[in-house]
Amino acid sequence: MPQLTFKVTGVRAITRGLAPLLQFRVGITNATGEAILSILLHAQIQIRCARRGYNGHEKENLIELFGTPAEWGRTLRNCPWTSTNTVVGNFESETEAVLAVPCTYDVTLTTTKYFYGLESGEIPLLFLLSGTVFYSPGNGRIQTQPISWNTEVEYRMPLSVWKRLMEEHFPNCGWLRLRRDVFDRLYAIKRENADQSWEQTIERLLSQQKVLDADTVAAAA
Repeated sequence: MPQLTFKVTGVRAITRGLAPLLQFRVGITNATGEAILSILLHAQIQIRCARRGYNGHEKENLIELFGTPAEWGRTLRNCPWTSTNTVVGNFESETEAVLAVPCTYDVTLTTTKYFYGLESGEIPLLFLLSGTVFYSPGNGRIQTQPISWNTEVEYRMPLSVWKRLMEEHFPNCGWLRLRRDVFDRLYAIKRENADQSWEQTIERLLSQQKVLDADTVAAAA
């Protein structure tokens, strides 16, 4: 029976696609040498948030996710990121597969909020692998074998890869999703003031809020 081992060997940002995409390279080795006909490989990817350090600014950015640093002893846990699948072609001793992971810049999502809140370093990932191996033991027959349910692979992804991917697809931009009624109100303000861009509308509102805050402080004094 095949004895397979897996190792994530790298990650590449696909910057010229229609949508942000990361490709993780997975090295696969078969120690017993049977002819592997195909593998249906499934991966659940988790972020091991407690496996890295955080500077002061990062801790402030992540308060919305994990609370204050004093609470992190009970709140800093593994965070599910995504699931992905691939089909591995035939090989005997070793090969390399690619796991494609679509990404988003929607900061209302936990994982994107986490990535966005970091400044540098690496992101500790855990790949939980499963699937089915199709192989030939040499007698012309095809047999199947499940990938062990406890197959886990760790990988530390450079944060710079994700940041480069987002910058290529959304240069000097952020992304914000609004509830429909809030968007309609904001759109009405944009039309009423004949603003040429959303940035102009939001900057107008921020300036008005700044004036209100200053008046409140002055009145309190």
